[in-house]
Amino acid sequence: MDLEDNSNKVPNNYDRPFTPDRISTLKDNEIFVFGSNLQGMHGGGAARVACQRFGAVMGVGVGLQGQSYAIPTMQGGVDTISPYVDEFIEFARSRTDLTFLVTRIGCGIAGFTDDEIAPLFRAALSVENILLPRSFVKKM
Repeated sequence: MDLEDNSNKVPNNYDRPFTPDRISTLKDNEIFVFGSNLQGMHGGGAARVACQRFGAVMGVGVGLQGQSYAIPTMQGGVDTISPYVDEFIEFARSRTDLTFLVTRIGCGIAGFTDDEIAPLFRAALSVENILLPRSFVKKM
């Protein structure tokens, strides 16, 4: 997969590529990070892509599945998403052999905005194997 170039410097010392807007293939060490629901019903949006292409498992709404990682976004407000994002960031720190491509979780079917979700990923700015969407980095 071709990663989006980060040739213009952005705030917060983010010096790696951004997650591409569309992801259709992954390298062996890449993980597709998507927004899910706790029930793991991956019927639409990035969750559907994760299920169809990257090994997400129906009925599993949290964590690593194949070449995907589910972060629940449909169970309430931003405060209910935050612990799952923190858990993801800690997991990514422990798996430096993998590169995590974070999609705009929560900003599709779940109905949140980049302004609401991006700050949850602030700690990911210092984690070299987490790639973030350009819109998230610009909001931090």
